[in-house]
Amino acid sequence: MITTTNPATGETIATYETLDENGIDAKLETATRTYRDWRASSLGQRTTLLHALGYLYEDKKDELARLAVTEMGKPITQARSEVEKCASLLHYYADNGPPMLESKFWDLSDGGRAEARWLPQGPVLAVMPWNFPYWQVIRFLAPTILAGNVGVLKHASIVQGVAQKMEELVLEAGGPEGLFQNLCVSSDPIGKVIDDPRIVAATLTGSEGAGSAVAERAGKNLKKVVLELGGTDPFIVMPSADMDQAVKDAVFARIQNNGQSCICGKRTIVHTDIYDDFADRFIAALKDVKLGEPMEDDTELGPLSSEGQRDTVLDQVEKAKEEGCTLVFGGEKIDRPGAWMTAGLLTDVPLASETGTDEIFGPVGQLYKAKDIDEATTIANAIPYGLGSAVWTNDEDEKEHFANAIEAGMTTFNAVNGSRIEAPFGGIKRSGHGRELAEFGLHEFMNLKTLVHPA
Repeated sequence: MITTTNPATGETIATYETLDENGIDAKLETATRTYRDWRASSLGQRTTLLHALGYLYEDKKDELARLAVTEMGKPITQARSEVEKCASLLHYYADNGPPMLESKFWDLSDGGRAEARWLPQGPVLAVMPWNFPYWQVIRFLAPTILAGNVGVLKHASIVQGVAQKMEELVLEAGGPEGLFQNLCVSSDPIGKVIDDPRIVAATLTGSEGAGSAVAERAGKNLKKVVLELGGTDPFIVMPSADMDQAVKDAVFARIQNNGQSCICGKRTIVHTDIYDDFADRFIAALKDVKLGEPMEDDTELGPLSSEGQRDTVLDQVEKAKEEGCTLVFGGEKIDRPGAWMTAGLLTDVPLASETGTDEIFGPVGQLYKAKDIDEATTIANAIPYGLGSAVWTNDEDEKEHFANAIEAGMTTFNAVNGSRIEAPFGGIKRSGHGRELAEFGLHEFMNLKTLVHPA
């Protein structure tokens, strides 16, 4: 059994019966059967379905947003934005995806001709987290539908309502049964699902530990994986930056999604020439963050996803103090039912410490001072992760330096870092490998088949 809990109140929402081995087998058999037909569907059928699904997400935006808030606690305005982004991606692939699947041709030296053609491969397993319960899944599902593959989802237990609703929406949009199925299971049977020959590949967004376990199992079965794992992203501010906007965005980067985002700035690195001014404004703005009920439109910070996640962050704050870090303010449990805590800020963080290298998945930031561009780069790269990064500068030479020097899958200039539907997304180092979104995400689980036509 899986029980979901409202993190704002601590109250039980619903209980779900988990699948046994026979139930899992039936789902995989349905996926296999559906794939035989879906792979032969036309691009017109696929794009029509993507548009229909996108319209459903638009029409049901408020309903879907409220479900996510109830299950994992994000502020309602951010939940609505997440649903809107899902709709945009579905329409994007419907409108722009077909040319990405066009064959390429080459003339051969012997007078013949070669063709490279993109073909589907089969059912793909997606293991997805709770922090962006719709978006993480849609950025897998949209290219899966367009590619002619089918999807099997193992979603986080705490968002089973979202998982079920997403499966229902694919059917409501006109998709065939088995095109996208939710496996209501704990993590325990996932290894055997990866072993199953009916699953051709796997993708995971989540923790480093989960990614390592999935990659190991997939490797034993010689199956491809795409991994988008953790990050403790740098947010660098240089003297030429727009200070007002940089402060505003640094605060949002840290408390977005209640501080539970892999790709938003967790380590704010500020040039010494502007450090004192920035720090004063940053601290004041963080203290002013509106903490409140997540269903209210003016709430900026709600509860964490669960009491367990909240307690993990509190333990990390205590560890930071033991390592000599300074807790400037906050980072404390709020004495009320649910998974509540205050935003907080750490300084004096040793680079080689556990605090300096681990991801804090909650609304507690870290503030660093850098004497020059080289030290800012050193601090940015002094972590085992390489997901995203943000740099605030209006100096073109500095932009070029950071573009090449920061070890990450993405660097955003003068804005909050985040995935864009038209651009590839993913990390390096212990943040994973492979890419999602754009044509790169579409092609990850397809067979690039070469056809040779001799002269």
